[in-house]
Amino acid sequence: MDLTTYAIPAFVLLLAVEILAYKYSPDDDKRGYTVKDTVTSLSMGVGSIAANLVWGLLAALLWVAGYHLTPLDVPGAWWGWALAVLAVDFFYYWEHRAMHEIRLLWASHVVHHSSQHYNLSTALRQSWTGAHHMVFMLPVALLGFRPEMVFAAYSVNLIYQFWFHTERVHRLWKPIEYVFNTPSHHRVHHGSNRQYLDRNYGGILIVWDRLFRSFEPEGEKVDYGLTKNISTYNPLRVAVHEYWAIGRDVRHATTWRERFGRVFRGPGWSPEPKAPVAAAPSAAEAAA
Repeated sequence: MDLTTYAIPAFVLLLAVEILAYKYSPDDDKRGYTVKDTVTSLSMGVGSIAANLVWGLLAALLWVAGYHLTPLDVPGAWWGWALAVLAVDFFYYWEHRAMHEIRLLWASHVVHHSSQHYNLSTALRQSWTGAHHMVFMLPVALLGFRPEMVFAAYSVNLIYQFWFHTERVHRLWKPIEYVFNTPSHHRVHHGSNRQYLDRNYGGILIVWDRLFRSFEPEGEKVDYGLTKNISTYNPLRVAVHEYWAIGRDVRHATTWRERFGRVFRGPGWSPEPKAPVAAAPSAAEAAA
């Protein structure tokens, strides 16, 4: 039920259309495509497909176990499938938010944010270490949705997210912008501008961000990428660079509190510097 595999031809076709759109209708205000960046994104996508053969199997085992542990059972009627898509989108919001707020999870998700370009190939720049998906989607199985419904709904979520990784689409009709995630909303999410950091986590619906106060509208021009960009197009380094940084910070940490924080606090967390110890007064100062 991994529908993303069947969507690959459509992804390739739309990517080619966008490349041609930039070639024959250049826009100096947009970054478009570069060969190295695009090849890196596609390489990460191919590696993600291979890695997900393993993660998908483990997820299936976990979700089957969860489904058989719960007394709940959602029918496979049309409304059951619609509820599955809604439930997956809700828990995806919290998964996505956690990936930005917990450094160990950010180490996986940072791959998707590592490009300084924003185009349809960026949508394919995916992590090779997506084990956390199975945990965050487990509640959907525990709510009585059959594992194949969870897989299909998660695939629908990912397929929907492909199209809004573009600068070629501006704002849509206001009611759509209010309810659904759109290119405008997701450009904000990929921005390294201070006001855009950690905003607009939604998958299909943007209403979760409005409800949980993580929404930010698109205003000033978006600077794509990371607050500290990586200078590599090597797919392996892109995949593991943040894990390497975590290991380095843990090795240099001096307390267990700092070690814990370097792994499980936010990506930018660092311990507060100790206040300097005041020097003891001299004999003359004490006498005065």
